[in-house]
Amino acid sequence: MFAQIGYYICVPFAWLTRMFYQWTGSYGVAIILFTLVVKLVILPFQLKSKKSMMRMNRMQGKIKDIQTRFANNKERQQQEMADLYAREGINPMGGCLWSFLPLPILIALYYVIRTPLRYFMNLSETVIAEIRTLAESLGYIAATEGNAVAYEQIHLTKFIHEHWDSFAGKFDGLLDVNYQFLGMDLAETASNVMGQFPHGGWAVWGLLLLPFIAAALQLVMSIASMKASSNTMNSSNKMMLYLFPLMTIWMGFMFPAALCLYWIVNSAFSAVQELLLNKVFAKALDREETEKEREKREKRAAKMMAQREQMMQQQAQQQGKKPQQNSSKKKKSAEPEKKDKRSSTTEAGRVGNRPYARGRAYSENHYED
Repeated sequence: MFAQIGYYICVPFAWLTRMFYQWTGSYGVAIILFTLVVKLVILPFQLKSKKSMMRMNRMQGKIKDIQTRFANNKERQQQEMADLYAREGINPMGGCLWSFLPLPILIALYYVIRTPLRYFMNLSETVIAEIRTLAESLGYIAATEGNAVAYEQIHLTKFIHEHWDSFAGKFDGLLDVNYQFLGMDLAETASNVMGQFPHGGWAVWGLLLLPFIAAALQLVMSIASMKASSNTMNSSNKMMLYLFPLMTIWMGFMFPAALCLYWIVNSAFSAVQELLLNKVFAKALDREETEKEREKREKRAAKMMAQREQMMQQQAQQQGKKPQQNSSKKKKSAEPEKKDKRSSTTEAGRVGNRPYARGRAYSENHYED
């Protein structure tokens, strides 16, 4: 089942590589064009991943603050982190998932290079057996032990190239593959030619240099990628920074040089891509942060204006109530005064009752006393 799945994964990469080889006639150029096309296809995913990682790096200050404030409450810490990611619109796994995408491509290309008859030429096992039988009749000896068994189809393909006249036109889909590129055999491994050093010329020196060139470009790409991070490089980052180049050197010696060429071209494109994206996304993120700050200021100012208008309305309503209260109080205070004035006039003080009062009625009995 897994073999069948692997076959269908390898088929499109094999078809693309075969198309470029038939177009250019150079195995090395086909690998370079294949790498370029693959980089262009996965570029949109890498752009998303890169932008997400740069956003995460810019949030490290806020993340550390949450981790410090809620160091003793892991549940609250996780909740605050989730709220922060939601506010900023960031998926913490978005930058990691797409970074693993080149790995299955590398594995698929390895099988395309290692088994050219099965994948690169897309021949069936029956046809491959017939080709092997014809090759053995011409003096081909298949490897039966050691590392050569894994690369037996490569050796058979090189034998077919050397005796192409005996194979031409006899098998549909069979190609005459020439692995020579810039004076190097891309089907060979650096470990196999180490015994010929320092002799052998560029054919040996070039194969031995390829793993180190690939490792150097891998290091440059890693440094360019870490430049986007605002964090100081800790011990784990330093270890990963040098671990991948060392692994590249080891794999470059053990695998065919064609795969090492893919690493070199891929790392070169990736390094340039990282440098450009760091500049482009840094400016884009600066603009986004400036825009967010402007929106926050506008919302804060609008909120303050709304609160101010509400306070002014409340004050106006309170001032409108005070005159009414004052007038009602004046009316209430005026009513007792009027009552007092009316009650101050006694019966004796009325006209006609007070003796000797001017304008009052005369009493003829006034002097009798």
